Amino acid sequence: MSQQPEERYEDTLLYRIRHSAAHVMAQAVLDFYPGARYTIGPPVENGFYYDFELPEPIKEDDLEKIEKRMRQIIAGGHPFVKKVLSADEARQVFKEQPYKLELIEGLEQGGFDEYGNPLEEKPEISIYQHDSFTDLCRGPHVESTRQINPSAVKLMSIAGAYWRGDEHNPMLTRIYGTAWSTSKELEEYLHMLEEAKARDHRKLGKELEIFFYEDEVGPGLPLWLPRGAVIIDELEALAKEMEDKAGYVRVRTPHLTKEDLFVRSGHLPYYAESMYPPMEIEGIKYYVKPMNCPMHHKIFSSKPRSYRDLPVRLAEYGTCYRYEKSGELFGLMRVRSMQMNDAHIYCSEDQFEQEFMGVIDLYKKYFDLFGIGKYSMRFSLHGKAGLGKKYVDNERLWLKTEEMVRRAMQNGGVPFVEAQDEAAFYGPKIDVQIWSAIGKEFTLATNQVDFAVPERFDLVFMNRDGVEETPLCIHRAPLSTHERMIGFLIEHYAGAFPVWLSPEHVRVIPITDNQNAYGAAIVAQLREQGIRASVDISSQRMNAKIREAQLMKVPYMLVVGENEASAGMVSLRVRDGSRQDNIPLAEFITRARERISTRSAQL
Repeated sequence: MSQQPEERYEDTLLYRIRHSAAHVMAQAVLDFYPGARYTIGPPVENGFYYDFELPEPIKEDDLEKIEKRMRQIIAGGHPFVKKVLSADEARQVFKEQPYKLELIEGLEQGGFDEYGNPLEEKPEISIYQHDSFTDLCRGPHVESTRQINPSAVKLMSIAGAYWRGDEHNPMLTRIYGTAWSTSKELEEYLHMLEEAKARDHRKLGKELEIFFYEDEVGPGLPLWLPRGAVIIDELEALAKEMEDKAGYVRVRTPHLTKEDLFVRSGHLPYYAESMYPPMEIEGIKYYVKPMNCPMHHKIFSSKPRSYRDLPVRLAEYGTCYRYEKSGELFGLMRVRSMQMNDAHIYCSEDQFEQEFMGVIDLYKKYFDLFGIGKYSMRFSLHGKAGLGKKYVDNERLWLKTEEMVRRAMQNGGVPFVEAQDEAAFYGPKIDVQIWSAIGKEFTLATNQVDFAVPERFDLVFMNRDGVEETPLCIHRAPLSTHERMIGFLIEHYAGAFPVWLSPEHVRVIPITDNQNAYGAAIVAQLREQGIRASVDISSQRMNAKIREAQLMKVPYMLVVGENEASAGMVSLRVRDGSRQDNIPLAEFITRARERISTRSAQL
């Protein structure tokens, strides 16, 4: 069923509180730096910011005094008063503020709002004033500064930001803040930030020896360490198992291809900015592939197809390369080299609903397995104004395939929200948002309908009437890329993966060197049973060895001393703090194998 659109952030009281707090902060900054030039100060997710050109550098220590001044302004109960002006009147108000004058020019021409965002219609020019501060602003705001809870406002950090995001423009000082309705909400948010910091996949990825970056290799090109490679192998094994059951067949395609393929697919020139430049050999241009789909289309067309062959489900964990700007790279979440859990389903119209919902069901199975309790299905539609530019110019097929997706989701009883003007260039899609164990939101993957590109590749099958027909294509990647999925899982589990996904299942810890041989023998037995194990034969004391294993978040530690060695036993210490002394190794193996084979969340 389709859900009613969620209340827009811009329509909430919290948005108005944050917008108003940004103005109060700007006033406080100007009180301390009268010569400052101020630019824009919008609400953002979880807070607000304001950009300034300051006469002298500002330090983190200065935030406290700015906060104190903000509380004084808030206590004054100053009303926020809106006034609509002509462009000339606005220029007079802001005659000493060049950034505001630039924005006024954009408003007058009708091209941009006061934040520099493009507009379709010419807006009114308005200002908001409270106390001694006046800003070029369309609002909305609270009625009075008294509606801002001074105990629920905090300035968070200082950063640099180019004016309008353009590196050729001046570098400004950006001050970030957060504002909430109550002090309790602020405390919860700050606690979540601390927890998120402790779970940061970049930090844990290094500490747990999962991945790293090397300057000589290049930004956005992760190097996977042995422990990270284990997680990749487990995820790929999971995908193969699930896809085998669902009737997928696996294919492999090269890392680069001739330019002609991407011209035919439509990715060139429209996607060129996200692709690496071509290399020219023997007069032919080759590109490293940013996606697998054109090659999968060629595999589909490699032999005649009948309606009896459909659906054809081609799957590949293919490595793709996309050029992301350096400033947009972020750990494993935004990379330049990615291994994608990719597949393309070629089907007839009457098979579409079952195939599309089969992908949605696969998503839900993965969510259950990883303990993802909160997720959102976002139905991304085309925008009519973008036809022929941003989207394939075929309004009839857009409306038809959007209704097919809408009907499939409704018949499947899967809630979704609709989002205008966010589709892929070749068709509508379901985008999947998920939330980690601490409530952090991630964009995971997508389920896309392609009604345009199969025709470009002359993809056909012989239907029941003996007539050639173009199939629909569904692009899907339920496990996203290894990079993004592992980044999410590191933060979701705080690095303490379930047993089956842990890089190391067991660490054997001899108490003295006399038990090293016994420990090695245990490891050999465990490995024969498919259990990933190692033995710590370092010169450290037992407690230090246990601490080291705990830091690496190893699920099971088997401590062996003289008593265990003589009796052929082990003493089990579990990552959650529980323990069992002197148990038969076979008993432990049974437990571990059960947890691994069933991909259990239990230790």
